Amino acid sequence: MADRGVDMLALPKEVKDQLAELDLELSEGDITQKGYEKKRTKLLLPFFIHTPGKKQTNIHTEAVQAALAKHKEEKMALPMPTKRRSTYVQSPINNCTPPDSSSSSEDEGALLRQSSVGAGLGAPAPSSLLQPPSLQSPDSWINRSVQGSSTSSSASSASSTLSHGEMCVTVFASPHPGVPVNSRVSTKIQQLLNTLKRPKRPPLSEFFVDDQEEIVEVPQPDPNTPRPEGRQIIPVKGEPLGVVSNWPPALQAALARWGATQGKSPALTALDITGKSLYTLTYGKLWSRSVKLAYTLLNKLGPKNEQVLKPGDRVALVYPNSDPGMFWVAFYGCLLAEVIPVPIEVPLSRKDAGSSQVGFLLGSCGVTLALTSEICLKGLPKTPTGEILQFKGWPQLKWVVTDSKYLTKPGKDWQPHIPTANTDPAYIEYKASKEGTVMGVAVSKVAMLTHCQALTQACNYCEGETLVNVLDFKKDMGLWHGVLTSVMNRIHTISVPYAVMKACPLSWVQRVHIHKARVALVKCRDLHWAMMAHREQRDTSLASLRMLIVADGANPWSVSSCDAFLNVFQIHGLKPEVICPCATSPEAMTVAIRRPGVPGTPLPARAILSMGGLSHGVIRVNTEDKNSALTVQDVGHVMPGALMCIVKPEGPPQLCKTDEIGEIVVNSRAGGNMYYGLPGVTKNTFEVIPVNALGAPIGEIPFVRSGLLGFVGPGSLIFVVGKNEGLLMVSGRRHNADDLVATALAVEPVKTVYRGRIAVFSVTVFYDERIVVVAEQRPDASEEDSFQWMSRVLQAIDSIHQVGLYCLALVPANTLPKTHLGGIHIFETKQHFLDGNLHPCNILMCPHTCVTNLPKPRQKQPPHPQNLAATLPTVRMIIDVSKAACILTTQNLMRILRSKEAAATLNIKTWPTIIDTDDLPRHRPPTIYKPPTAEMIAYLDFSVSTTGMLTGVKISHSAVSALCRSIKLQCELYSSRQIAICLDPYCGLGFVLWCLASVYSGHQSILIPPMELESCLPLWLSTLSQYRIRDTFCSYSVMELCTKGIGTQTEILKARGLNLSCVRSCVVIAEERPRLALTMSFSKLFKDLGLSPRAVSTAFGSRVNLAICMQGTTGPDPSTVYVDMKSLRHDRVRLVERGAPQSLPLMESGKILPGVRVIIVNPETRGPLGDSHLGEIWINSPHSASGYYTIYGEESLQADHFNTKLSFGDPTTLWARTGYLGFVKRTELLDAAGPNANDRHDALFVVGSLDETLELRGLRYHPIDIETSVSRAHRSIAESAVFTWTNLLVVVAELCGSEQDALDLVPLVTNVVLEEHHLIVGVVVIVDPGVIPINSRGEKQRMHLRDSFLADQLDPIYVAYNM
Repeated sequence: MADRGVDMLALPKEVKDQLAELDLELSEGDITQKGYEKKRTKLLLPFFIHTPGKKQTNIHTEAVQAALAKHKEEKMALPMPTKRRSTYVQSPINNCTPPDSSSSSEDEGALLRQSSVGAGLGAPAPSSLLQPPSLQSPDSWINRSVQGSSTSSSASSASSTLSHGEMCVTVFASPHPGVPVNSRVSTKIQQLLNTLKRPKRPPLSEFFVDDQEEIVEVPQPDPNTPRPEGRQIIPVKGEPLGVVSNWPPALQAALARWGATQGKSPALTALDITGKSLYTLTYGKLWSRSVKLAYTLLNKLGPKNEQVLKPGDRVALVYPNSDPGMFWVAFYGCLLAEVIPVPIEVPLSRKDAGSSQVGFLLGSCGVTLALTSEICLKGLPKTPTGEILQFKGWPQLKWVVTDSKYLTKPGKDWQPHIPTANTDPAYIEYKASKEGTVMGVAVSKVAMLTHCQALTQACNYCEGETLVNVLDFKKDMGLWHGVLTSVMNRIHTISVPYAVMKACPLSWVQRVHIHKARVALVKCRDLHWAMMAHREQRDTSLASLRMLIVADGANPWSVSSCDAFLNVFQIHGLKPEVICPCATSPEAMTVAIRRPGVPGTPLPARAILSMGGLSHGVIRVNTEDKNSALTVQDVGHVMPGALMCIVKPEGPPQLCKTDEIGEIVVNSRAGGNMYYGLPGVTKNTFEVIPVNALGAPIGEIPFVRSGLLGFVGPGSLIFVVGKNEGLLMVSGRRHNADDLVATALAVEPVKTVYRGRIAVFSVTVFYDERIVVVAEQRPDASEEDSFQWMSRVLQAIDSIHQVGLYCLALVPANTLPKTHLGGIHIFETKQHFLDGNLHPCNILMCPHTCVTNLPKPRQKQPPHPQNLAATLPTVRMIIDVSKAACILTTQNLMRILRSKEAAATLNIKTWPTIIDTDDLPRHRPPTIYKPPTAEMIAYLDFSVSTTGMLTGVKISHSAVSALCRSIKLQCELYSSRQIAICLDPYCGLGFVLWCLASVYSGHQSILIPPMELESCLPLWLSTLSQYRIRDTFCSYSVMELCTKGIGTQTEILKARGLNLSCVRSCVVIAEERPRLALTMSFSKLFKDLGLSPRAVSTAFGSRVNLAICMQGTTGPDPSTVYVDMKSLRHDRVRLVERGAPQSLPLMESGKILPGVRVIIVNPETRGPLGDSHLGEIWINSPHSASGYYTIYGEESLQADHFNTKLSFGDPTTLWARTGYLGFVKRTELLDAAGPNANDRHDALFVVGSLDETLELRGLRYHPIDIETSVSRAHRSIAESAVFTWTNLLVVVAELCGSEQDALDLVPLVTNVVLEEHHLIVGVVVIVDPGVIPINSRGEKQRMHLRDSFLADQLDPIYVAYNM
């Protein structure tokens, strides 16, 4: 905008030539935009005119730069996100895309916003620096002198109380020393009470009550928050609607009159793509063609001239913006036929943004017929057979072409019926809600006529005037002025289509000049584009204009557009008093319009408001400097014949006070009547009765909600400061999406943002709205530039609006969903974000900054066997720790131990003696060894825990015998039995079942190594079927392999004769919480093969005791309970009903084995716990291990794991500590015959390993619960694992989809963990499938994963550091 203060006509010729040459260089790409602007400014600098009293700088940009200067010295608080180089290839740019777009559903050019930003664009944002203002009279809101700044508005004070470092880094404080803790006595009493009295289950209804109040930290109200203090507003009345004798009884009657008496008079001139006149439609032609169409619609559509349409039927009008003539004929033809036109946009493809919502509109209006032109019909997408495509969500339509050659001329005796205007619907105008639903606002015949009369009176329209219309003629102002009111007053309308505006932005100005037009109908974008291009035109004159109606005069940047346009075109004859902003909505139609002024009278006043006050919904004069002000212009007075008041936007429609912002509601005959076909929604919008402070109705007449937010100023002038649909309510404060866009655009987006395309919306996460900013990234933007820009936008919005962003995403250029005019389709963009289909190329999540309502903190593997480098050191360590004298192994493994690959990992010469068990001597030993005492060690059992600890336990001969006896009794393992085992035999219960149990019990075991399943997936199941096995044991990894690998092939397996009806118990051997989802899906998938739903159960063992629970063959079915996850985090067990919010299903871990006693103990105090507490599982059993085995003699440190006593209660019994948290519940036995009330048993429920729990914010979390939520967040997440790193929660997710989905996962993972677990994710790591290490039992090795992450060995696809 270097030429704002330059008189371009007075420039010397050589300067003009240099400028023209510069423009040519830019258009041909020989110079960058930055270079162009630099050279241009240099050329124009000597000719700059300084206007006294007018500040030419960009105030909003200044405010943004000042805010950023605060942060400049700070280094980046967090590392940049990292991504693989190969991952992102930008989509090719579609060259014919519109040159701009916007966050609104219309195309409000980004360039426009930049210019308005350039003119000091602002936002009704809060300023924490404002003092609580005293009450001011309404007159003090208004700046009487128009010599004020020509800029519209500006941002709040840049001085921010937060520095970047404080904003982006979370500081975790430890509990303050000296905080009193509950005394131990009261805890003991409580435990005793809990033990004596079983907790009663609350009534069912209580489980489904939203407990937001319990969860959410409610911020304390700020005493300095400004509050409305004025008196209650009095409804504002418009001037009476004048009664004129020659006003027609209906709009069609006006057309009939002009068609008969002024047939040669021009009604409409359409322009071609170059801006030249294409055709002129006279009133005579418009009348005759409309009559032909009406006759055809009523008489010629059906076979044998049967009537297809009857009066009152709805008909879709599908015409392009370039063909106003065909639309006019169709619209008036429908009115004459008394059918109801429903104008919609031309569908371009089946995947049009919002297509299914348009289908909803057509469905709710009962539309079955669509009118279109021949050219438009040819351009519609077709099926291969040539039929019109069935658009997504649309009803079946019959298409009718309305070109003249297809219409039938009626006989001389046929005349259309033109009744006096009544309350029947005349037409339906579409409207998209904030939620994306497209609804039809029905306008009655009398409302249409009254609205035309009111506009005629307010705008002082005269017969025979010329009007230039740049707006969409299918709806809103373009339809009301350019199609309806113009015909009523025999006005000549020049229609300038959007495509012409793109090619020649000055075309509308030229048309005003050529036709000496009296009225022009434009938007701010048209003012801006004309201003940018005005240097191309020297001899235009706008002196003929008496009204320049600005349709979006209520927008925050409209003041700067109007001022800047006037600044440039005043020398072309534009008079300041002709600029007439207005406020409209589809429901209330025209709410207010500024009347044309009288030359020489003072210009209308401006309101300079405090942005801090606006965010709290109150009006305060701005007492700070200009950076914290919003300057808004009035939109004139209420329409003639209308009554208007301001009501609170939320809750009952209570009248606002005089200094309060509220929603404008209107009572008028000239407004919408209903949402067609939607009576429920209609009542809330079209039948509002305002109430006073006591809740009493102020009268009986209904008002219509306009969706506009504003206030009434002095002299009953109306001021609008925003729209309901652009409102973001964050922590009880109001922010405007357009204002945030303006701030983002002020942060030098040239290098980063493609054509200024930025969308702002909010998503509800964890009981509040969170702001998301999405921008299209230029194809040539570097990673560093983008990240820098994103960081600066965060800082600017934080400083200026005092609100934190939740997510900032950059997507490849041209990939956001578009509206029909090329703008960004906000609702579809939001939907893509929530569905994980946005595919960003850069993303920054900042949950720590904006989530301020979290609950108060509580005080207080070896990887896969094939991977030699990872598994060999573990083998070596076991051999060294156990001081093994020799290694027994097979020939194949001998070769591996001595191979070159093994030598690369460790010194193979230091192995002890290796004995080949495939080649043993044939003779027997003379004597069989018998241990002198039963307490001697029989074997050492080594295992790597999920936390990465290698532990070996000593198993005595007596423990082996006791364990085998216990298993034999529980599973009824007689010598005649046959069991199948498919799990790793290296340690724990797997080794006992594989090697010892059958020797003890004498039964036959069929051993299936899990590795064999990799080459033959159905091997285990086909073995069960072939040998008719009744009892089988497996691991979770085997079950998962079958579920994922052959779960979809049950029909094929059934055809091969595979039958599992013989299996009566399938026990999963594990040292973890039962995986309920996996066991249930396994049962469901294979029930078609005869597997009983009662067959699958689980076992549980630990290091201190290899088998604690196991499901017997004749025992009861394992029970499932639902516990409250919030209570679980506090180590309490609260049973809830299935389906209750925050409920977690837990399955019993099999029946407790004979000889095993279980008690639940507080791991800190070592005291026994009652029913309702979660505690450590302690056991007393003859088959417990004797102790840990180490060479360092440190058994004494862990002795209490094997032989420990309770601190009170029973001080004599020795217990072993399992290291697992759980609880015991008395349950009724369930068998095939149903519940047996007399026979109850203790069910043990395992919740998780104590070592694995995450202590976050003083609460205890189990990784599996967070991982379950994460895996559910997106279809492309195959597996996930979580761990903590310096108080930050790290989530690692395996991506099984396309790499372009990687960044979509980041916000979804963050959302789900915040919603379900009330935790903020610090780092999200996206990796390839198989990266999360899993041991042979199928357990995740989270600590190995953490080590690899910290050592930077994961080769992630993307790492996002959530700020």
